[in-house]
Amino acid sequence: MGIRRRHWAWAAAPLALALAAATGCESTNTSTPGARARPTAAPSSTPVARVCAKPAAGPAKAPAGAVTVDPAVVGDLVAKTKNNPPNTTFWLRPGKHRLDPDRYAQVVPKEGNRYLGAPGAVLDGRKTNQYAFGGTARDVTIRHLTVQRFVAPHDEGVVNHDSADGWVIEHATIQYNSGAGLMAGARQRVRACCLRGNGQYGMNAYKAEGRLSGLVVEGNEIVGNNTGDWERRRKGCGCTGGVKFWAVDGADVRGNWVHHNRGTGLWADTNNNDFRIENNVVEANDGAALIYETSYNAVIRNNTIRRNNWVEGRREADRGDTFPFATVYLSESGGEPRIRARTDKIEIYRNVLENNWSGITLWENADRFCNSPANTSSGDCTLLVRDTDRCAKPAIAEPPLYADCRWKTQRVDIHGNRFVLDKSVVKCTVKCDRMAVLANYGTYPDWSPYQGEKVAEAITHKQGNRWHDNVYLGPWKFVAHDPSRVLDFGQWQGTQYQQDAGSTLAPRAGG
Repeated sequence: MGIRRRHWAWAAAPLALALAAATGCESTNTSTPGARARPTAAPSSTPVARVCAKPAAGPAKAPAGAVTVDPAVVGDLVAKTKNNPPNTTFWLRPGKHRLDPDRYAQVVPKEGNRYLGAPGAVLDGRKTNQYAFGGTARDVTIRHLTVQRFVAPHDEGVVNHDSADGWVIEHATIQYNSGAGLMAGARQRVRACCLRGNGQYGMNAYKAEGRLSGLVVEGNEIVGNNTGDWERRRKGCGCTGGVKFWAVDGADVRGNWVHHNRGTGLWADTNNNDFRIENNVVEANDGAALIYETSYNAVIRNNTIRRNNWVEGRREADRGDTFPFATVYLSESGGEPRIRARTDKIEIYRNVLENNWSGITLWENADRFCNSPANTSSGDCTLLVRDTDRCAKPAIAEPPLYADCRWKTQRVDIHGNRFVLDKSVVKCTVKCDRMAVLANYGTYPDWSPYQGEKVAEAITHKQGNRWHDNVYLGPWKFVAHDPSRVLDFGQWQGTQYQQDAGSTLAPRAGG
């Protein structure tokens, strides 16, 4: 699988992570004690999916017609899967189930197979087997099963290794594996699962051939992933997170608790489209809560986002970097009416962002476009241009390619949110208080039609990016056009930028 590199390296720092403490613990309320009640533009809290501490129990007895799998027999699950027809239900007895001690030994389901774990049923790779469930069979179901200690290679996954379509994974605990705990196929449903302590990703939603559509990620706890600290080992790889989404067309990500991951919590990277990210609690991740990168058309609403980006944001500030590293980061992503989706913009509303390192940054890299050597998306082009070679001089300098060869941060509507910052909680003095819309000065390559301030002017003034009717509590600052333009609230609302009409700011989080 090709690695897409981010244009701006946010290498993850080590996190002193106590998984036992992070999993199932009561969430800390970081609201300022004694704060006066104020009108809020968003809900104050969201229910938390505490599924790692309280997993739902599977059936204590084999369902009628099910094939019973014996943990005392090594390889019993593989053998019985092979010897039974499609659409068979398997019930795994309590105990530790093992595969043969061959690194490639794995369960290869047949279409419609169902795997149900009894209370205490564990499929253990013993740090020997690479994959738990693979193959291309459709409509496989895995419920109430713990899958642990498999050693998938980098960028590969343990469950649904081959990204088969229509799988349902529910009430499963997928933990302490290398690589990704889960891969994803089209129409996959991942519900009420504990994705914990995996070496690279909790889930890597990637399909090598074709676009991955109709993904549901609902009610899961996604905690402590990227134990391998891959951004440090492969600087700037963009290859970590609680969940990473690649070229997914249609996803509902709702009701999850995404916390204490090393790096980003949720990261959609390269030609994703039509996302609804709602009713999640995203907190205490080392990096951003959410990155939406070179992607299109999303609704981000009713989320509680708190205490994110303290590690990565602080590290970059300590290095003197002036870029507004944010907890919600839209990089070359926007609404595009020509691409079919449930919305034709990116709408961010009714969220609470509390005591994160900075707020929302809308960014474009002027040097990142189809066919540019600076394009960090491994040669991908936008969804508006099928033939990347068309994005070359002289045609790229004229319509329609001038617009269509570049991923654009456009049609972003940010409203009805509540932004709270208490620097004594974040323990920062500077650079943790930014809301931003900006681009760099275009310089590369020498044939680029986007050189100079063209992109910075466009993202700031011409692409329909708008904040309005938000509530700010705390000493917020605002960045527009480029990192050097740091504004106060009056300048941000003034005639030059005309942002945050109808919004209010109280300079102290407690006042």
